[in-house]
Amino acid sequence: VQLQAFGGGLVQPGGSLRLSCAASGRTFTGYVMGWFRQAPGKEREFVAAIYWSGGTTAYADSVKGRFTISRDNAKNTVYLQMDNLKPEDTAVYSCAAGDSLSLTAGDYDYWGQGTQVTVSS
Repeated sequence: VQLQAFGGGLVQPGGSLRLSCAASGRTFTGYVMGWFRQAPGKEREFVAAIYWSGGTTAYADSVKGRFTISRDNAKNTVYLQMDNLKPEDTAVYSCAAGDSLSLTAGDYDYWGQGTQVTVSS
């Protein structure tokens, strides 16, 4: 599976962005998809994940109620809608694919390149 994330950019606090992660190379169905982020000087952290059926999701406490993960298996794409963004959300966001819904980066087998999200006035 090859993953490509895009949609990052500069946004003011309180604004919104939608990240997309397009998968190619093999069937997308059956994989759990996750989003992780890494800010400068910090370790990579879990943001959100979604089961292959789309029926089960998980979120980090820091983004719960503001971010929404979704997927379109027909388009081989997973999305991360980010609302009410805060400066502390500034990071490089990466998407990943794995066999189980996990909050641990090491449990994901495939990774895309990151996309920069900067929240600043």
